[in-house]
Order: sequence, then structure tokens, then C-alpha cells
Amino acid sequence: MHTSSERPTTNAHLLGWVEEMAKLCKPDRVYWCDGSEAEKKRLTEEAVAAKVLIPLDQKKWPGCYYHHSNPNDVARVEHLTFICTPTKEDAGPTNNWMEPKEAYRKLGALYDGAMKGRTMYVVPYVMGPATSPFSKVGIEITDSVYVALNMGIMARMGKVALDRLGQSNEFNRGLHSVADCNPERRFICHFPQDNTIWSIGSGYGGNALLGKKCLALRIASYLAKNEGWLAEHMLILEAESPTGEKQYVAAAFPSACGKTNFAMMIPPAVFKGWKIRTVGDDISWMRVGEDGRLWAVNPENGYFGVAPGTNRKTNPNAMDSVRKDTLFTNVARTADGDIWWEGWDTEAPPELTDWKGQHWKKGSPDKAAHPNSRFTAPAKNNPAISPSVDDPKGVPISAIIFGGRRSTTVPLVLEAFNWTHGVYLGATMGSETTAAATGQVGVVRRDPMAMLPFCGYDAGSYFQHWLDMQTRIPHPPKVYMVNWFRKSAEGKFLWPGYGDNMRVLKWMLDRAAGRVGAQETLLGNTPKAGDLDLTGLDAPKENVAAATKIDLGEWEQELESQAEWFDKLGKTLPKPIALQREMLLERVRSARKVK
Repeated sequence: MHTSSERPTTNAHLLGWVEEMAKLCKPDRVYWCDGSEAEKKRLTEEAVAAKVLIPLDQKKWPGCYYHHSNPNDVARVEHLTFICTPTKEDAGPTNNWMEPKEAYRKLGALYDGAMKGRTMYVVPYVMGPATSPFSKVGIEITDSVYVALNMGIMARMGKVALDRLGQSNEFNRGLHSVADCNPERRFICHFPQDNTIWSIGSGYGGNALLGKKCLALRIASYLAKNEGWLAEHMLILEAESPTGEKQYVAAAFPSACGKTNFAMMIPPAVFKGWKIRTVGDDISWMRVGEDGRLWAVNPENGYFGVAPGTNRKTNPNAMDSVRKDTLFTNVARTADGDIWWEGWDTEAPPELTDWKGQHWKKGSPDKAAHPNSRFTAPAKNNPAISPSVDDPKGVPISAIIFGGRRSTTVPLVLEAFNWTHGVYLGATMGSETTAAATGQVGVVRRDPMAMLPFCGYDAGSYFQHWLDMQTRIPHPPKVYMVNWFRKSAEGKFLWPGYGDNMRVLKWMLDRAAGRVGAQETLLGNTPKAGDLDLTGLDAPKENVAAATKIDLGEWEQELESQAEWFDKLGKTLPKPIALQREMLLERVRSARKVK
């Protein structure tokens, strides 16, 4: 082990900060991670010895291990996540705010001595391809070997980051301690002006892997506004046609809307010769290239995916991605070192150890795997990974897609008239609440650009930044709204989804390349009859017609209900976005009178 005296860098800024944090947290040892295979093996053995990880059957699951988290610590905690900006207005009405001095004082007291008896791991990492001008360096200090091993999968970790950093002071300062894992003393604080993240009291991925949502979205969205680019909660997908033409799209879906499935989609058999490859499944950093197009990189190096519901039918590429060198958190496991979760390809075995470590019997009303149980898998395991995933320039984006989960109103696909209309579609997108989430079912929870929990500053200013980007992008991508979840009056899904979403994607790609026309409606452009390739589709024609229908009565209600969301955003809501709503509402009302 490196102790504090064996330091792999001479960067005075970094050394000074690590020393200061060690004085505060008082660990027994300080260990600098180098990201090597030998280190991964050693840290894994330590984690197994400390019962932090449980080995799975290494023949079935080579290099795979299991982790039980504390039962009180199984998800992101939005109510304990704070944006610490000089004023409350800077954080905006959709974020929790804490005054920076107060946050440093409050959390400083909790960190005092929090690492006594523990090892402090110094985890240097790069978000983005190692040599890309898009990339950012972060240093995460953590007292969790689980976090250090996860960061090794999710980011480019170790020596590569220190080499990139050199003697610079430009790095994200991330301090993380599980401390006593008490929800009463759990805070995830972001200091955008200081490029700093302090997280305490949680070992769970989204709260503890600071490169992911904390740096790559909350801090990066703030940096992106100041530096003139976009940090977005979007997958990046490569579509290669039978003639070898490659196009790329970025798509934002709130959770439970099929994002990873779309990023790893397998086209239907009738789309012979088409290949879909994954550049990224969760985060996209987009900048304007020299050619005036928007270019995107995926800052991550792994997948932190939700396990339940992932199976051979819904996502064969994800199942292949987790076959080796994967960490599983809070799924269920068998006595012989196998795993299982709800939505697996086979029925549950008669007995399991559930996510809490308790004995579980088939037929039990309790879930064996936690609904938010996870896998952390290296991106290179994905058989459909794009060869461009490490390209330092990124990939050129032809289309940006927004999609929520709506049982009515929003059609299968809608193309924005222009960039401003596209930003408006993203700003108003949302999903209906399910019975699990709230007492009221079917209420639309707005989740602008799928960034509601992840925008590191005021939402209205964020929309303004999107609008401002138009003047920076000479050749902007087309913008679309999709909805795979429209239902019939009987409550059945009208569109089969999964691989069949390729049919909609192809129309969007053809539109972006100027190969196909569209039907202009009051609310956006839709496919003309016959333009969606429905060959071999296992769904009645009338279902497709219902899925693509625009009902003006429903849209009048939708546009009226958006007023409440806009009121919540307050005075920073950009005028052009407010005017889009008013203009569309006028159009719809006039058209309904004519009828």
C-alpha cells in the first residue's frame, strides 16, 4: 500500500488538498489508487476478507462479486441532495439549496474523525476518453473499498488521471465518507463555483460514485453553461445502415422509460443489415465541432444499470455485458453462488438469500431483489459497443430525442418545428406517476430533459442556455419527442416497443438526412402515412394509428396544465418558451372551434 509518504504525484495543489482532508477525516491509512489490474485484484481480496463483497460462482460468473448495501441506503436521496450556490436563486426552485459556508461547516463537523480506523482511498479519475478535450479530471477521496472498485469500472481511473492532470489545479474535489451510514446525517452537497462535491452518510452508487451524477451532470451542467456546451442525461446510440452509413442520436428518458434498452436495442429481423451500437447509456457531453455540428462523448466507462426487468428478451446486450467482471448490488443470490432478480429469464428458484441477506422462499410477497438493485459492468463487455466510444472528438449528433412515459396525449413520435420548439418539448416533458410513486395515479410529473434531479443550477436559466446554444451550432440536430407508452382505452400498450422502436428511429434518421417527408400538424411534424416501416410488426394497424394520433382535446388540457409547471419555474423561465405554449394553445383552441 502507498501510505501518505509514497505519493504517485508531485502536484502541490492535489497533495495539499488530500493532506487537508486527511487531517479532517483522520483515517488510519491513506492509499492512492493506480487503476492497475494487480490493484483491482488486491482490493477485491481485501473487500472479500472484510465481507464487503461476496464472491459468486467464478465458473458461471468470472470476476463477479456481490454486495449488500445497508437496507437504509438503497437509492439516490433527492431530498438530501443540495446545490450550494452563493444565492438560493442560483440553485433555482427545482433544487434544494444550502448556503456554501453553512454546508462546509455542517458537513465539516460530520467528517471530523469519520475515517478513524479506516483506509482513505484517493481515487483519481477521468470522465471522458483519456485524451479528449471534452474530458474532466476528478479526485474522489472515499473510505469505501466498494466505491473505489466501482469507480474503477465506471471511469478511467488511476495513473491515467494523474498523467492528464499534471501540475494543474483544474480538478473536481470530491470527498466521500460512508461515516455511520445514518440517514439523519446523510448529505450530498455540490459546490458548483468551487468544482467540489461533499457526500457523507451513504455508500449507494448515485450518492457515492461522485464521477457519475454528481460530477458528470450536476457540476458539469454548471461548467457547461459557463463554457458553452451541454452536459445531459442522455444515451448516445450509433445506427449503421445496410449501406454502411453511420448516424448518431442522443436521447433523454426519465428513469423507467427504457433508456438502457434503447441504447442497446436489437432491431427487428426485417431490418436486415442494420446495426445498433452503444456509445453511452446514460450521460452525454456535447460540444460544437469545427464543422458546426454538435459532437458528443460519453464521459463514463461502464454501466451502472437497474437489474430487475433486465433479461434476454428485454436487453440481451446488457445480459452479455454483466457476464464477467461485474459487481452486483442488492440482487438475490442462491446458495451455490448464482444470482436472480425479478424479471429474470427463469422463474425464481425455491429458495434464495434476498437483498437484505435474509432467507427467501418462492411465493413470498416480498421482493427477493431490491427494485433498485444494480449491476456495475465494464462498457467493453457490451458486444454492441461502438468502436467510436473512445474517440477523443466524440461522435456527430443527427438527432436529439426526448421521451417520457405517457398513457395518452403524446404521440409515438413528434418532430419539433425548430430548435426553440424542440427546447420547449424537452422543457415540458414528463411521466405519469404510478401507484407506487404517489397516491394520485396518472398525474404528470414534469422532468425537463430528464434532468430534474441532475441540473446543477436554476432550471429557467438552464432552458435559456439551451436556447443560447442555437446561435453556437451552425448545423443543429433535429429534435424529437417520442412516447413508447401510449395505451388503449382498455389500458393495453398500443406500441410493442423494445426492438420495434427501430421503426421510429429509422424515420427520425431519414428525416435528419432529408430523405423522407413529414406531415405538419398543429403541434409538430409526424410521419406521413406509409413512412413508418411497419413490415412484420406484431400489432394491429388500428393500434399504430391510435399510438400516433393527435387528439386536440387532450392537447388543450396538456397545454393548460403546463402553465402550473411554468409558474413553479418563476421569473427566469425564458420568454420564448412561455410564448411557445401560448401560441400552441391558441392554435389548438382555434382549431377546436372550427371543428
